[in-house]
Amino acid sequence: MEHNESSTPHAAPQPSRSETSSRLIRVVGAAIMRGGTILCAQRGSGKSLAGYWEFPGGKIEIHETPQQALEREIEEELRCEITVGRKLCTTQYTYDFGTIELTTFLCHLTQGEPYLTEHQEVRWLFPDHLHELDWAPADREAVGLLSGIPSTVGADYDSPEARQS
Repeated sequence: MEHNESSTPHAAPQPSRSETSSRLIRVVGAAIMRGGTILCAQRGSGKSLAGYWEFPGGKIEIHETPQQALEREIEEELRCEITVGRKLCTTQYTYDFGTIELTTFLCHLTQGEPYLTEHQEVRWLFPDHLHELDWAPADREAVGLLSGIPSTVGADYDSPEARQS
């Protein structure tokens, strides 16, 4: 019996640039509020999007809810604990390495102080000063929404205490 196809195994096809950029990566970010200010974190050198500002967070693992992922990521990245409040927004942005689906939550610091492990700097800014930083594109919608929160309200905005009343 004659066989026209080669019997040598074929290498697995490599994703094209368009396939790579369409890969969806689900991530979460924490807009951590304290005393009317919001924590902003600058990505460290050697990472993708180095130097851009972001709301800290990271990838959602298969077994996690977005809220669980955010609590874990903040503990790993900043060595502190947060309470995750309501969802602020979900944004998709396509970078050269894939499409990020970023869900940003309003959060409150409950234990510890942010400690730099992956970021090169953190700043606590009032909402009307957020626009002064060079934000990662996926974070810009959340920045716009947060910029509209009056700093006099920010301390109580979506706090666990406010949700109980």
